[in-house]
Amino acid sequence: MSRLLERASGELSLAHYRVLAAVADGDERASHVAARLALGKPTISASVDALCRRGLLMREHNMDDQRVVALRLTPQGQAALGAAEIAMLGRLDAALQHADDPGHLVDALGGLATALDRLSAARLAERLAGRHA
Repeated sequence: MSRLLERASGELSLAHYRVLAAVADGDERASHVAARLALGKPTISASVDALCRRGLLMREHNMDDQRVVALRLTPQGQAALGAAEIAMLGRLDAALQHADDPGHLVDALGGLATALDRLSAARLAERLAGRHA
């Protein structure tokens, strides 16, 4: 599945796509992106640096707290993310055409996505609880 999506993502690696998608979904801080994607901060920092150099992502300092840096998609980043998503959906749709029961497969993938989101949220809660203990 990841190879199918990677091939469809065009100029973006799947890792860079995931970072852009997380930022587009509202994760403004690199630490939140790292937690959501279950990746280390150095990995996210390298991806953010590369995406900023490519003009797909930008960093903005918070006016109230200069230590806080928010991540934002640039117009080029939004376009690249949109193009990758359209291509990925096309590939998935083509694959579903060969499934015995496409609806069942989509439901199963949705259930897996929900389970992974819950796992990610639980891990984040554990990390936050550990910091405040």
